[in-house]
Amino acid sequence: MTLRIDNLTLARGGIPVLTGLSFDLGRGAALILRGPNGAGKTTLLRTLAGLQPALSGHITGGEDQIAFAGHADGLKAMLSVTENLNFWASVFGRDSIDAALEAYDLHALADRLAGTLSAGQKRRLGLARLLVTGRPIWVLDEPTVSLDTAAVQMFADAVHAHLGQGGSALIATHIDLGLQADVLDITPYRATATTRAGASDEAFL
Repeated sequence: MTLRIDNLTLARGGIPVLTGLSFDLGRGAALILRGPNGAGKTTLLRTLAGLQPALSGHITGGEDQIAFAGHADGLKAMLSVTENLNFWASVFGRDSIDAALEAYDLHALADRLAGTLSAGQKRRLGLARLLVTGRPIWVLDEPTVSLDTAAVQMFADAVHAHLGQGGSALIATHIDLGLQADVLDITPYRATATTRAGASDEAFL
């Protein structure tokens, strides 16, 4: 399924940050999102994930198809690694977490409480959640934060496999992941208006 973004205008804290943004993301494709800090990358990704509304424009093809990984790892500290993955698998109607454990080398940590993991281990577990969603479109905000070199390669391998299965990925990152991917620099779409456009997104900030 193709994710299509048409003439999107987005705001943060009621202030427009991006305007006139359009792009397509097709099956088997990756798109790397670039732009300076504060340009609106996170706002765009959160909007695509349904966590805040757009001011205007259209998003098609993303309904119930997107799995989002943001700055938070989305873990329950008092559940084990296995219990966390089983929880998310049940949410998305999946029945196996084996591939997720294998992809991020989590077998040795399977019985550890998530709250006792290192930052890098938590990030690996957070990213492993993507593999139990069954959703074809991954929307990822700086996914390699806290990862060492070996774990970055695990992530890159997981994305490669996902694309090879017909999935797609939109990734905000400054790391070279070795992917065959187009780059979308959002700098030309930065809004110049400073007038508040409403506070409808403030509850999500």
